[in-house]
Amino acid sequence: MFQYNVCFLKSDDRILMLNREKPPIMGVWNGVGGKNEVGENADDGAKREVLEETGIKVSKYYSKGIITWDKNGEEKEGLYLYLFEVDKNLGNQPIQITREGILDWKQIDWILNPSNLGIAEMVAQYLPVLLEKEGDYLFKYKDGIVNLIE
Repeated sequence: MFQYNVCFLKSDDRILMLNREKPPIMGVWNGVGGKNEVGENADDGAKREVLEETGIKVSKYYSKGIITWDKNGEEKEGLYLYLFEVDKNLGNQPIQITREGILDWKQIDWILNPSNLGIAEMVAQYLPVLLEKEGDYLFKYKDGIVNLIE
């Protein structure tokens, strides 16, 4: 249904984040991800994007979400959110420079700190839900706020 995904890899108490070197959201920390290819489902697109951008092969996600927002009052836009758990040792890897930007394992507390303005706008609002427990979630973004739809 939607074209894009954003993926977070969790290793113990760290999350792999990307500081993107190009628009959109250039210069802020976010998950990795991108556009699903034609004929590719969202799960396969997420796994492919993670492998392409990090070199890490993931399989089953821990939690997943869809975030939607209204465009022009009529059309819905959105993207797929993924949280994958990976080996604890991966979270100790050094910073990597890639064609997409800088990859670094950040402490979860640093990412979720409300005074941290270097994180993509919605991440601190939906990531705690994805981290809380396994599941599939639906979020709605409106007026700068992300709400979990139950």
